[in-house]
Amino acid sequence: MLSEARVSLAACRSASVSLHFDFDGAAPSACAITGERAFELLVTPEHAPPINPSPWYAFRYEAEGDAPVSVTLRYLGAKHRYDPKWSGGGESRDLAVEVREDGAAAQMTLPPGGGIVSAREVIAPADARADLDRWSAASGATVFTLGTSHDGRPIEAIRLGRKDAPRLVVLLGRQHPPEVTGAIAMRAFVDALVEARSLPADVQILIVPMLNPDGTARGHWRANRGATDLNRDWGPFTQPETRAVKAWLDALPQGVRPVLMVDFHSTRSNLFYVQSDDEMDGGQRRFLAAWLAGQEAALADYPFTIERRNANPGSGTAKNWFHAVYAIPAYTYEVADTADRAAIRTAARALAGRLAPALEAVAPGGGE
Repeated sequence: MLSEARVSLAACRSASVSLHFDFDGAAPSACAITGERAFELLVTPEHAPPINPSPWYAFRYEAEGDAPVSVTLRYLGAKHRYDPKWSGGGESRDLAVEVREDGAAAQMTLPPGGGIVSAREVIAPADARADLDRWSAASGATVFTLGTSHDGRPIEAIRLGRKDAPRLVVLLGRQHPPEVTGAIAMRAFVDALVEARSLPADVQILIVPMLNPDGTARGHWRANRGATDLNRDWGPFTQPETRAVKAWLDALPQGVRPVLMVDFHSTRSNLFYVQSDDEMDGGQRRFLAAWLAGQEAALADYPFTIERRNANPGSGTAKNWFHAVYAIPAYTYEVADTADRAAIRTAARALAGRLAPALEAVAPGGGE
């Protein structure tokens, strides 16, 4: 058991193998050495329950010799959700995992040599900055800082289109650190927008790819450094990350207002949370029909559903706040944890390609 073995929060070493938690995305885990090439990690949340049970783990290892290395994950107050990814030497692949029947533990065998093992692909704050720089180089738009996190990390963004364009689309990403498939979709979605250069002249787009850099860098399950689920802080605005976006919106020039918000996340299946029928006016219904409706089975290897309901009433989600404050379509773009990565990208690009025509055809906040 973990309590009966040597425990270290910085690194874990036997004579021939070492495990490290020294990179952005790795949450230091209590580590027990249970054999020369066998280890147990206790995977714990960043704050006391209640917390969404999305147990994230990531570590780097170095192993001498050719014998396999066994790592068992034990979850505190949660069950196994994410099967491990291995990366090293420019390669990446899934690792086989044996999950205990009750889900409270999972065991994997690591290839010799070394590499990084993580619950999903590691997309760290530096990767989000690289995306922003690439979009800037391709579009000529400037990367700017909305504010800073508790740890002093910048909340960075880019704006496509004219600053005085009256219709604003807001794209948000990475409120929840482990939700990597949503980040993969957002990257491809914005890539397509930047490459197409086909925005309507009266539309601008604010893109915030990583709203929770502290939680992502620290390997959190859900929250920011302030022990807060950012997607429950829209309205209260107790945290610097959500306040930064709100302050930017409040400073918009007269005549500029949001007309659409899309928030990228991950869950068990591909879906869009949209407003319920009784929440939508005629313009919102027409926009939904123009952009998403009828596409549920049209994208190869990426079927999705449209959930017309308030999934978290009164909870301070970005979806609910943007709809309540601006009376606009506000959608949560949810990508399945296990969705095929190529299909995620292809579908995101296709949906991005449909956005400009839908905005041209329909004013989504235009009422009845």
